[in-house]
Amino acid sequence: MKLASLRDGRDGRLIVVSRDLRRYLDATGVAATMQAALDDWPNAAPQLEELAARLESGAEGESFDESACASPLPRAYQWADGSAYVNHVELVRKARGAEIPESFWTDPLMYQGGSDSFLGPRDDIPAGDEAWGIDFEAEVAVVTGDVPMAVSAADAGEYIRLIMIVNDVSLRGLIPGELAKGFGFFQSKPSSAFAPVAVTPDELGAAWSDNKVHLPLLSTLNGEPFGKPEAGVDMTFDFGQLIAHAAKTRPLIAGTIIGSGTVSNKLDGGPGKPVAEGGVGYSCIAEIRMIETIDSGAPQTAFMKFGDRVRIEMNDANGDSIFGVIEQTVLHHSG
Repeated sequence: MKLASLRDGRDGRLIVVSRDLRRYLDATGVAATMQAALDDWPNAAPQLEELAARLESGAEGESFDESACASPLPRAYQWADGSAYVNHVELVRKARGAEIPESFWTDPLMYQGGSDSFLGPRDDIPAGDEAWGIDFEAEVAVVTGDVPMAVSAADAGEYIRLIMIVNDVSLRGLIPGELAKGFGFFQSKPSSAFAPVAVTPDELGAAWSDNKVHLPLLSTLNGEPFGKPEAGVDMTFDFGQLIAHAAKTRPLIAGTIIGSGTVSNKLDGGPGKPVAEGGVGYSCIAEIRMIETIDSGAPQTAFMKFGDRVRIEMNDANGDSIFGVIEQTVLHHSG
């Protein structure tokens, strides 16, 4: 089934959305918000599935408008973003002449991001200065139920309730200074945005396998194709492994969001190519800049400027949108 949150107060109003993203039914009789449904998932999920079945019968439902949605969880108790595509990390290191430690292939990288103010899927990206290096990052994410501490990677997939796609906005110019302090990201990781709709794993059919989504993640920048990498390819750590990593020393509560990190594919064992050159492109600007630096000694592609537009979505095998669309414009925020 597909769920979304209409803009209503801080936590939205829960609705069930039809598979074709054309109609919806109010779900507040089951749970007022997405978080409330996740907190009571064993009881809420069957009732929400009944609403979904009624929608698919075609007899009921109001017209669904993606622009009326907040992110599925407008705010969450936890947002932990991994870096499951080690190809992306390897390129970052290679661009500055450093090798990645062997442990990066066996122990996931993960940071805890801000989850109190997610952007809606059509909200502008506010930034104070173009010199901050404004970048998008197209990713896949899962939402968990209550996960016990020290869960195994083999069992962790049982706790995945929903799947989403995300624009994990990064301010590349602020990252080096923050990391140099040895205490992680903060200012360099502003509010992220999620597509309007979250889906249960069964909604993806065969495209959900081995705790991975096996579909291309599509992004455009100012209307031009930028990336279409396969989310199930070159994913060194699946979502079961990422959840187990996050839960190693503490439990995770229902509504925890775990991100995949920037989706990134290799090409013939090496760096990928832009879409315009026959490759699958990239899920962030930083990656093409890394490759330009490796090839020619300096980046040529600029980070996002005020007025630039990014669009992120994922389609099924028939070419139909699964999650709806993230479509955002960079806006100058003057404070």
